[in-house]
Amino acid sequence: MHTTTLKPSGRSMAQLARDVISLFKLRIGVLIMITALVGMAVTPGPALGLAQVLVLALSVLLASASAGAFNQYVEYQSDRLMERTKKRAFVTGALPHHPAWLGLMAVLLAAAVAAAWLALNGVAALHVFLGAFFYGVVYTLWLKRRTPMNIVIGGLAGSFAVLAGAAAVDPALGPLPWLLALVLFLWTPPHFWSLAIANRDDYAQAGVPMLPVVVGPESAARTVLASTVALFIASLLPLAYGAGPVYGVGALLGGLHFVRKSWQLARQPARATAMGSFFASLVQLSVLLVAACIDAVLR
Repeated sequence: MHTTTLKPSGRSMAQLARDVISLFKLRIGVLIMITALVGMAVTPGPALGLAQVLVLALSVLLASASAGAFNQYVEYQSDRLMERTKKRAFVTGALPHHPAWLGLMAVLLAAAVAAAWLALNGVAALHVFLGAFFYGVVYTLWLKRRTPMNIVIGGLAGSFAVLAGAAAVDPALGPLPWLLALVLFLWTPPHFWSLAIANRDDYAQAGVPMLPVVVGPESAARTVLASTVALFIASLLPLAYGAGPVYGVGALLGGLHFVRKSWQLARQPARATAMGSFFASLVQLSVLLVAACIDAVLR
């Protein structure tokens, strides 16, 4: 008797790969990884070897991926209520919502922390862990559904990446990486609140107390503007602690662009201006990080 083994088509395997990749939020992970590399670049000290740089990059990326997947695992019920997230793999059933995923996430995080500990040092490994912990546990489990200030504390995830990169070079952590960590901390709220204003109805329907849901879009937009101004001022502080003119130009241009877009949002709170502010936040951070790297190389 002839039997036929059914195999998934190339298209279905490709779709499975895309679903798995989307689970780990790699776009966010790559951005966080870059902030860690910038923290390394701006920190004075002996240069890391290529293997150490790769371990730093991959450990931060894996830790972020673990936290991102955990966020989707925990939030899959509320994700189905939001237009922005209703096509995520756990929501649609493209990937089974099974506890085995938690084991994989734990293994990824443990591997990331262990690699950073062995190849770099304990301080760098601690910050790799804290970045994932603050996003996965502090933000997702403890704060997201309890307070409109949830993303403020959750923003520490990016700050810890900067500190992980800096600690890989010098565990003592000088003022410059601390100031860049402050910049990342202050960047997250206006970045995310801008997006939350654009998607306010989604968060309201899902019962998530994001700031625009609690105080309204007008008040939230004014808070975005005030937060962006604070971010802009903080981004100039590294100039007093060794950052050079290239960094200064990047901080000035990127910061003013973000302030202008957030001012437009405060004047006219709407989805279009909110998305303009959101994209301006990405431009501001990108310009700042590139300028910081170029500045470090020229020094």
